[in-house]
Amino acid sequence: MKRLLVACCLLAALSSVSMTACKKTSDNPTPPTPGPGTDTTETPVTGRNVLAWVDSRSNVFGTYGRLNDTAQIKTVLDTLKMVGVTGLVIDVKGSSGYTMYPSAYAKQVTSLDGKSLPAGVDYVGFMIKEAKKRSFKIYTSIVTFVEGEGGTNRGTVFDDPSFKSKYESIVCDVNGNRVPITTTGRNAFVNPAMPEMQERALNIIKEIVQKYDIDGFILDYARYSDIDADFSDFSKNKFIDFLKEKYSDNDASAMKFPTDIVASWKNSSGQIVPDGTGKYYKKWLLYRASVIHDFFKKAREAVKSVKSSVSFGVYVGAWYSSYYQVGVNWASQDYDPFNDQAIRFDWAYPGYNQTGYAEQLDVLMTGNYFTQLMLADNPATASLTYHWWSVEGSLNGIKYVTKNKVPLYGSIDMGNVDWPGKADISKTIKYILNNTSGGVMLFDVVHAYAPQYNRLKQPLWDAIKEGTKQ
Repeated sequence: MKRLLVACCLLAALSSVSMTACKKTSDNPTPPTPGPGTDTTETPVTGRNVLAWVDSRSNVFGTYGRLNDTAQIKTVLDTLKMVGVTGLVIDVKGSSGYTMYPSAYAKQVTSLDGKSLPAGVDYVGFMIKEAKKRSFKIYTSIVTFVEGEGGTNRGTVFDDPSFKSKYESIVCDVNGNRVPITTTGRNAFVNPAMPEMQERALNIIKEIVQKYDIDGFILDYARYSDIDADFSDFSKNKFIDFLKEKYSDNDASAMKFPTDIVASWKNSSGQIVPDGTGKYYKKWLLYRASVIHDFFKKAREAVKSVKSSVSFGVYVGAWYSSYYQVGVNWASQDYDPFNDQAIRFDWAYPGYNQTGYAEQLDVLMTGNYFTQLMLADNPATASLTYHWWSVEGSLNGIKYVTKNKVPLYGSIDMGNVDWPGKADISKTIKYILNNTSGGVMLFDVVHAYAPQYNRLKQPLWDAIKEGTKQ
């Protein structure tokens, strides 16, 4: 099958959308209230679950966010119920590394940009209690391996110089120099291979599952920052150990690091990507994917050890063809990208399938953040079956590489992409609902009620209602 090449800049733009829900503009209309006799006891239908993501930064602390007020929380939840939403994904640890609840392992954020959490109220507990009243399924999510906001110098790594020096991810710049990631202006990813960072994440996971009555737990940003990470001395030593153990490579200790992995770099539309690769490049990709796979096994066990009934899942970008860049293989271990003659990936190495973590999941949410719905909508893709940059093509590809091992929630970004109109949002929601085993995830609630935070500059409640209608 012919493969479609995609510019790296598009990956960079899309991979950031779940970190920032919106851009700020003008005023603040009130959402519609549910009509009389609204049914609040409807049981979600398998395969037609509608989950709405609740970004804390935008919904609680954003200029037009409403969830810092308990009365408005209730109104928004009522409206979500009215338009067909059946569950929430509540962000409880953001890219700052701070939590939205009192934690024994992280600082709680209670105010930001002049707005505060509801006085005297556990925001997370209140959201869950009120959502349960409306028969919503509740998932909590954390930004897993990010501990600081690069643009604001706010967060865990900026509060603690010792933490920063030990755990901040080291990336390569365009000249091949190894530098801390925050010097590039990006968010402060930490090195996911470090046991201390894994333990920190696992402790927070167990704390949340123990503390709150939730149905599921979702990992977000459970990955490396990009293809330029992590090139720390720690990662070098771990990689050498990996080569010795897996390949009996006793010459690994003499490698030229990092040039035996990436010989040179270039800037491609703002993203630093390899220009020339070394002899260990593909094994390095496999090593990083194995780090993330092994962490997912631990994270699943952490959830189940506290409450076995809680589902374990992840949000990832739907663009599997280039997701190797962040060290993640969300496919099934039964799918082998190296030996697939239909859509063989040139970055894959023998054994890469063993890093697949679909079997560890109860829920897979993929960001199908594209305005092209059907393959036939573009002559360039009309003859394809798998195409990672359209909704139909990406869903086909996701089912193919996961072997349908995990319930799939396709996701739609209602605010950060250029929809022609609200009807296109409705059509995409409906298509995803009719073509997934789990349902649809709507990113983000704030885009629905605050037109300042979506590109159509209109409330989107009616678009959601039309899309969820059977």
